[in-house]
Amino acid sequence: MSTCRSPATPQACLAAAILAALFAPAALAADVHAHDPMVPVDLDAVVVTAMMPVSPLTFETDPRVPRQPVPASDGADYLKTIPGFAVVRNGGSNGDPVLRGMFGSRLNLLTNDGAMPGACPSRMDNAMSYVAPETYDALVVTKGPQTVLWGPGASAGTVRFERDREYFAEPAFKFAGSALGGSRGRNDQVVDATYGAPLGYARISANRSESGDYDDGNGDRVGSAWKKWNADLALGWTPDADTLLELGLGIGDGQARYATRGMDGSRFDRSNTSLRFEKSNLRLGALQAFEASLFHNVADHVMDNYSLRDPNPTGAMPMPMASNVERSTTGGRAAATWRGAAFELVTGIDVQDSRHRRRSAMGRGAYLAVPWTVDARFDNVGAFAEGTWFQGERNRWIAGARVDRAGAEDGRASIAGGHGGHALANPTAGQSREETLDAGFVRFEQDVDKALGWYAGIGHTERMPDYWELFSANAGPAGAVNAFAGLATEKTTQLDVGLQYRGTRFDAWISAYAGRVEDFIQFRYTTAMMGSRSAVSNIDAQTSGAELGVEFRPTDRWKLAGSLAYARGKDRDSGRPLPQMPPLEGRFSADWNGGNWSAGVLVRVVDGQDRVARGYGNVVGQDIGPSAGFATLALNAGYRFDSGLQLTAGVDNLSDRAYSEHLNLAGNADFGYPADAVRINGPGRTAWVKLNVSY
Repeated sequence: MSTCRSPATPQACLAAAILAALFAPAALAADVHAHDPMVPVDLDAVVVTAMMPVSPLTFETDPRVPRQPVPASDGADYLKTIPGFAVVRNGGSNGDPVLRGMFGSRLNLLTNDGAMPGACPSRMDNAMSYVAPETYDALVVTKGPQTVLWGPGASAGTVRFERDREYFAEPAFKFAGSALGGSRGRNDQVVDATYGAPLGYARISANRSESGDYDDGNGDRVGSAWKKWNADLALGWTPDADTLLELGLGIGDGQARYATRGMDGSRFDRSNTSLRFEKSNLRLGALQAFEASLFHNVADHVMDNYSLRDPNPTGAMPMPMASNVERSTTGGRAAATWRGAAFELVTGIDVQDSRHRRRSAMGRGAYLAVPWTVDARFDNVGAFAEGTWFQGERNRWIAGARVDRAGAEDGRASIAGGHGGHALANPTAGQSREETLDAGFVRFEQDVDKALGWYAGIGHTERMPDYWELFSANAGPAGAVNAFAGLATEKTTQLDVGLQYRGTRFDAWISAYAGRVEDFIQFRYTTAMMGSRSAVSNIDAQTSGAELGVEFRPTDRWKLAGSLAYARGKDRDSGRPLPQMPPLEGRFSADWNGGNWSAGVLVRVVDGQDRVARGYGNVVGQDIGPSAGFATLALNAGYRFDSGLQLTAGVDNLSDRAYSEHLNLAGNADFGYPADAVRINGPGRTAWVKLNVSY
């Protein structure tokens, strides 16, 4: 398959992909016998290559099911399979998720209803880097500001990795596990075991994942190796089928090389503690259920230039040095569910308190002798209500509102004067700021008939600048002493519309949006004599885009699917494009499921991106120029021995194409990349095989 490069049109790229996806299965079909009605066909996918929304604006999937490309090593990697998501690549693992071109805390990232924001000032350890997808039972994504149940902000959407909790009427033991082997030393192991009885249950989930540096399509080595592990324990007490009290404990650690950064992540230590109470079937008038949860999460992260590489004597950091950062977050949530003849309402409150501290030193391990310094504190208290009003069997109104009181405290005694610059006294040392944040939405949904439905909703949310926006930049808006003092809250108002059709043989969906963002928070990067500097400011912006998907099942054994995603943004003040916007992307797949045997092909086509704003971006990345389009081909096959044992295998980037994503960091000089910004390439041909066991 030839690479699709600018200035080739998006239509040409996508047409080529459609032909590849549709003709490949046609050739295979010649060897397929007609379906024997006496032989049942299991239509559940052995390998997931496409994803459909389960309801308007909501995607839900089981992250334990094998998927292609190669099964994910972190939460961001898995999100890439959902149309509209992209990832800022900076190595082989721990990329930063982007939804519809929106980044950072515009995405509310939760695990078991708890927040675990990372600690690195440049988001080397974003929240998804602490997630092992296969140890969770469900991934739920809500796009846009169309829910208020899960915290403030979330203008782009809400991502929740969740584990099931169940009542065991009889003693039972459940087990699920997997083992993965692949190119470049990739090997993963996952174990998930539960013992349950009428009085309660115990569940342990654990994983280990490892990979070496990958080679790109040119055969060049890219610094990208990682090694990580996680273990979680849940102890539940269930005195009856309607009552649950659960204690959760979790730990994990890891390390990762980054070809795009001056330091690697030599520690990703996490600890999680949670307590949850649920009571259902209350039948106290309209009050039907109540739940409450508490969590305490700690991310302890170390960055250095000597554990996973040798210091570069001619680079910006010629001597061994390390930085240790920690983010401790405590919070809780309480919610009540009310139901009537024509309504359902959820009301509640949530709270969160977060502390960030750091220490650093020159020399191997010298930071351990340096005392911690608390440089930032955050707190938030919110109240919310979200309800559904049913008008007959086909029409419903969904609406919600929340109000939050958010605070931040600047604990920095000094601030950096840019790379290589001297530390300066912090003019806002010891100061605090508080903001009242409003959010709400209203959406109408209609089922035209059993197959066709549509929706339209408008939402508004206000977002407090996050840790990275308040504390990472060297300078704030013009006229302000720094970002902490001068950066305004971000306000997003967005219209979401969509259509969904579910038929016997054909499904289709489309969702489109248009938004206005007042005081959009944007970074600008410049290079001066003292090195690179960043400044953050507010602008007015507009966003728009759409995602669509189709799925056609011509027979009981065949499934053809495709999806497109496009996002566009504009700086209303200057007329420039918004930076770090992903290009048009299409995914096209054909899957055959013969019961025990299965096979599939996946074609991913990405158009070139020439709408860029050089030097502008976010705390992680910036636009470094236009990018070329590309296309990749992946194949998979599987055999299901029985309902609890299946073997799958795949090859990604079959043609060993050399390509780079538009949302991508530039290679670092320590790995031999030139001084001029050059995006690192993605992985070349990658083969993998995976065994899943469950009973």
